[in-house]
Amino acid sequence: MGELRFGPARVPSQESPEAAVELLLERGYTACEIDFESRFWMDYDFAARLGELAREHGIALSIHAPIAGFMGHAERGKKLNMAVGMLDHSAGIAKAAGAELVVFHPGFLLGRTREEAIDSVCEQLGELRERLEKKDRAVPFGIEVMGRVRELGTAEDVVEISRRCGWVRPVLDFAHMHATSDGAFTSAEPFVEVLEAADDVLDPGAPFHIHFSDIAYANRNETKHLPYGEGTLRAEPLGEALARFERPATVITESPDEASNQAIRAALFATAGESSAQRAS
Repeated sequence: MGELRFGPARVPSQESPEAAVELLLERGYTACEIDFESRFWMDYDFAARLGELAREHGIALSIHAPIAGFMGHAERGKKLNMAVGMLDHSAGIAKAAGAELVVFHPGFLLGRTREEAIDSVCEQLGELRERLEKKDRAVPFGIEVMGRVRELGTAEDVVEISRRCGWVRPVLDFAHMHATSDGAFTSAEPFVEVLEAADDVLDPGAPFHIHFSDIAYANRNETKHLPYGEGTLRAEPLGEALARFERPATVITESPDEASNQAIRAALFATAGESSAQRAS
């Protein structure tokens, strides 16, 4: 299999880049997603220094844009303009930090057919790309699989949007998929199926970008992230599935506690390494 990187969905310290990287290394992480879901808390100088230290220590960075920074608005106006501004600023921070990609959400159906909503997402992404190119901040974006069974953002949706846009990559949130499938991700095969679909639209060498945690759900909709072991999603099938691909992968843990992060990390690397060795023998 390709190189596997693993890390948290939040920078562990906002005090300084040095403190953040020290904690990442202390906890054995090789990736980190910069957490802008609720607010932009990092300036360009912090981002540049964090990126410098991350590269020095082999830590892959990504950014999660604010939740309101989604594409596919049904109406043009203030909310769309605000979303574009958020994604533009996220891209600027990503450029400063040398982040691998900017993760964002696909939006909502808003009474439209799935095809109409996807057309809208792709149209608005195209306009965003033109804006970013003019500013020299046209970094890769990653569109996340969502956890609502009747809304936009299935694995098929994000793969199709990625296929159409080219510069957008699918972000595979397996906790969300476990929820919307009513708990179907209990063996390697469902993971492999989704990874194969993503593999078909990713450029050579681009890593799978994966979100993972245990998850609570009701009526096939996510309700909350759980401490690892309290739900039914496990890391071993993901590790086994990743071992079947040569493509590198970055796995971001969205667990609510550090003990869960470490449990997932241990299970994932043990299973992925064991599966790779078995396939090679």
